[in-house]
Amino acid sequence: MQKNSLNKVILIGNLGQDPEARFTPQGTAVTNLSIATNESWKDQSGEMQDRTEWHRVVMYGRMAETATEYMKKGQMVYVEGRLHTREWEDQNQIKRKTTEIRCDNFTMLGRRSDAPTDQSQGTMSPSPSASASEVDDDLPF
Repeated sequence: MQKNSLNKVILIGNLGQDPEARFTPQGTAVTNLSIATNESWKDQSGEMQDRTEWHRVVMYGRMAETATEYMKKGQMVYVEGRLHTREWEDQNQIKRKTTEIRCDNFTMLGRRSDAPTDQSQGTMSPSPSASASEVDDDLPF
Protein backbone atom coordinates (compact mmCIF):
# COMPACT_ATOMS: atom_id res chain seq x y z
CA MET A 1 0.00 0.00 0.00
CA GLN A 2 1.41 3.36 -1.04
CA LYS A 3 1.33 6.09 1.58
CA ASN A 4 0.59 9.63 0.52
CA SER A 5 2.67 12.49 1.80
CA LEU A 6 2.29 16.24 1.80
CA ASN A 7 4.85 19.01 1.48
CA LYS A 8 2.91 22.27 1.88
CA VAL A 9 3.86 25.61 3.40
CA ILE A 10 1.50 28.54 3.95
CA LEU A 11 2.90 31.88 5.13
CA ILE A 12 1.41 35.29 5.81
CA GLY A 13 4.12 37.81 6.51
CA ASN A 14 5.90 40.96 5.44
CA LEU A 15 8.66 41.38 2.88
CA GLY A 16 11.97 42.18 4.55
CA GLN A 17 13.33 43.78 1.37
CA ASP A 18 12.32 44.42 -2.22
CA PRO A 19 12.19 41.24 -4.32
CA GLU A 20 15.52 40.21 -5.89
CA ALA A 21 15.12 39.28 -9.56
CA ARG A 22 17.39 37.51 -12.02
CA PHE A 23 17.12 35.25 -15.05
CA THR A 24 18.41 31.72 -15.65
CA PRO A 25 20.68 31.16 -18.67
CA GLN A 26 17.57 29.78 -20.42
CA GLY A 27 15.77 33.12 -19.82
CA THR A 28 13.40 32.05 -17.02
CA ALA A 29 12.71 34.73 -14.41
CA VAL A 30 13.67 33.85 -10.83
CA THR A 31 12.71 36.04 -7.87
CA ASN A 32 13.84 35.62 -4.27
CA LEU A 33 11.81 36.98 -1.38
CA SER A 34 12.67 37.31 2.28
CA ILE A 35 9.46 37.08 4.32
CA ALA A 36 9.20 37.74 8.07
CA THR A 37 6.58 36.11 10.26
CA ASN A 38 6.13 37.31 13.83
CA GLU A 39 5.01 35.58 17.00
CA SER A 40 4.18 37.25 20.33
CA TRP A 41 3.49 35.67 23.72
CA LYS A 42 3.65 36.40 27.44
CA ASP A 43 6.45 34.67 29.30
CA GLN A 44 6.13 33.22 32.83
CA SER A 45 6.77 36.64 34.37
CA GLY A 46 3.96 38.17 32.31
CA GLU A 47 6.23 40.16 30.00
CA MET A 48 5.55 40.22 26.28
CA GLN A 49 8.07 38.38 24.13
CA ASP A 50 8.41 38.66 20.36
CA ARG A 51 10.13 36.44 17.85
CA THR A 52 10.61 37.00 14.13
CA GLU A 53 11.22 34.05 11.82
CA TRP A 54 12.71 34.71 8.38
CA HIS A 55 11.75 32.60 5.36
CA ARG A 56 13.48 32.38 1.98
CA VAL A 57 10.94 32.10 -0.85
CA VAL A 58 11.74 31.43 -4.53
CA MET A 59 9.40 32.11 -7.47
CA TYR A 60 9.82 31.26 -11.15
CA GLY A 61 8.48 32.37 -14.52
CA ARG A 62 5.64 34.86 -14.89
CA MET A 63 4.88 34.66 -11.17
CA ALA A 64 8.44 35.86 -10.46
CA GLU A 65 8.04 38.75 -12.90
CA THR A 66 4.73 39.78 -11.31
CA ALA A 67 6.22 39.75 -7.80
CA THR A 68 9.20 41.83 -8.90
CA GLU A 69 6.97 44.38 -10.61
CA TYR A 70 4.41 44.90 -7.85
CA MET A 71 5.86 43.90 -4.47
CA LYS A 72 7.85 46.19 -2.18
CA LYS A 73 9.65 45.95 1.15
CA GLY A 74 7.24 45.92 4.09
CA GLN A 75 4.28 44.70 2.06
CA MET A 76 2.18 41.87 3.52
CA VAL A 77 1.90 38.76 1.35
CA TYR A 78 0.23 35.35 1.46
CA VAL A 79 2.42 32.56 0.04
CA GLU A 80 1.69 28.90 -0.64
CA GLY A 81 4.49 26.58 -1.60
CA ARG A 82 6.59 23.59 -0.67
CA LEU A 83 9.91 23.10 1.11
CA HIS A 84 12.88 22.38 -1.11
CA THR A 85 16.46 21.75 0.02
CA ARG A 86 19.31 22.33 -2.38
CA GLU A 87 23.07 21.90 -2.16
CA TRP A 88 25.96 23.59 -3.95
CA GLU A 89 29.67 24.34 -3.62
CA ASP A 90 30.77 27.90 -3.00
CA GLN A 91 33.83 29.51 -4.61
CA ASN A 92 36.05 27.94 -1.91
CA GLN A 93 34.73 24.44 -2.74
CA ILE A 94 32.84 24.30 0.57
CA LYS A 95 29.56 22.39 0.37
CA ARG A 96 26.57 24.54 1.28
CA LYS A 97 22.96 23.61 1.87
CA THR A 98 19.78 25.66 2.22
CA THR A 99 16.09 24.98 2.60
CA GLU A 100 13.74 27.38 0.87
CA ILE A 101 10.09 27.62 -0.03
CA ARG A 102 9.29 27.09 -3.72
CA CYS A 103 6.26 29.30 -4.25
CA ASP A 104 3.22 27.78 -6.01
CA ASN A 105 0.83 30.67 -5.41
CA PHE A 106 0.87 34.12 -3.80
CA THR A 107 -1.48 37.00 -3.09
CA MET A 108 -0.53 40.49 -2.02
CA LEU A 109 -2.47 41.53 1.08
CA GLY A 110 -3.47 44.81 2.67
CA ARG A 111 -5.71 47.70 1.80
CA ARG A 112 -5.38 49.30 -1.63
CA SER A 113 -4.06 52.39 0.15
CA ASP A 114 -1.12 50.24 1.32
CA ALA A 115 -0.12 49.36 -2.26
CA PRO A 116 2.86 51.13 -3.80
CA THR A 117 2.00 53.96 -6.14
CA ASP A 118 3.22 54.41 -9.68
CA GLN A 119 5.12 57.68 -9.33
CA SER A 120 4.90 58.54 -13.02
CA GLN A 121 1.09 58.23 -13.13
CA GLY A 122 0.20 58.90 -9.50
CA THR A 123 -2.13 55.88 -9.54
CA MET A 124 -2.35 52.82 -7.36
CA SER A 125 -0.71 49.63 -8.53
CA PRO A 126 -3.06 46.65 -8.71
CA SER A 127 -2.75 43.84 -6.18
CA PRO A 128 -2.47 40.75 -8.35
CA SER A 129 -2.07 37.17 -7.35
CA ALA A 130 -0.24 34.50 -9.28
CA SER A 131 0.08 30.75 -9.31
CA ALA A 132 2.56 28.13 -10.41
CA SER A 133 0.39 27.31 -13.42
CA GLU A 134 1.93 30.44 -14.94
CA VAL A 135 5.44 29.01 -14.48
CA ASP A 136 7.34 27.55 -17.41
CA ASP A 137 7.36 23.75 -17.40
CA ASP A 138 10.88 23.56 -18.84
CA LEU A 139 12.68 24.48 -15.61
CA PRO A 140 15.81 22.41 -14.95
CA PHE A 141 14.85 21.69 -11.29
